[in-house]
Amino acid sequence: MGNSLSKLELIGLALFALLALNLVLDIDISIKPRSWLGKSPKPTSSQVKNAPTEDLEEIVLPSAGVVLPVRWTDLGVKMTSVGVIDAEKFKTLYDKRGSPDEVTRSLLLDTENGNLVITRENSGVILNFLWALGLGNKNPILERGPMAEPQYGGAGNFASTGGWSLARGQAMDHYSRHPFLVLTPEQQQLVERVSKNIYRPCCNNSTYFPDCNHGMAMLALLELMASQGVSEDEMYANALQVNAYWFPDTYLTIAKYLETQGISWKEVEPQEILGYNFSSASGYQRILAEIEPQPSSGGGSCGI
Repeated sequence: MGNSLSKLELIGLALFALLALNLVLDIDISIKPRSWLGKSPKPTSSQVKNAPTEDLEEIVLPSAGVVLPVRWTDLGVKMTSVGVIDAEKFKTLYDKRGSPDEVTRSLLLDTENGNLVITRENSGVILNFLWALGLGNKNPILERGPMAEPQYGGAGNFASTGGWSLARGQAMDHYSRHPFLVLTPEQQQLVERVSKNIYRPCCNNSTYFPDCNHGMAMLALLELMASQGVSEDEMYANALQVNAYWFPDTYLTIAKYLETQGISWKEVEPQEILGYNFSSASGYQRILAEIEPQPSSGGGSCGI
């Protein structure tokens, strides 16, 4: 017992000496508790609430952009050649918005483009290119899926079709007409399976029902990824990143909410976050009941 007391006294003296040095030399000393397995303690709600939003925005929406695992090659040229995109209408639109940059011109007119890169600044341009591709590419999802159900009075009545005004002729002249991306049966099954699990916060429909521009564009991205051999896990991961750029406020808010639950955005399962409980309009509204929305710059509407 005496030895134990002696050790405690020595520890106390050592701590006293350190504190005395701190007072004299202004040394910053802090003692932090360690939790099980050496991990940091779970942050409290107040700590998360006061965390810098700028840091979280950089994690969710990297300012440098993200290189997607798909090569664009000559898809812009193919789409302009058949009229899914009218090149003059497209260029006129972006001239009014400050003229298209060189990357946009290249995606539209060049034949040897590399991987798509999405950023905060060009997310709307990427959305429009993918929207056109999803609309025009021949695929059974458009022909036999929810878009074709008689109760809706025809596929031409949706925002994803009627809203596409940059075609030569009518948008429905190109609906599921052009074999830009020909998938194997296995690739088609993969696209259908993944598309049924990816939602968007502007509605309660999955990508399998691409009735708005975001849904049609996401369908095109899934087709591109499947056609170029991207794995299912990577499809979900990249779909989440693209959705975040398209709906920045939504996914910043989801990320903030998850932090209040002690979950880092870097640790989330993309398939879960893209599902109905988080990424649908209804799922997101439930999250908004728990946390204030997080503002950001960028993002696009359900139109061109």
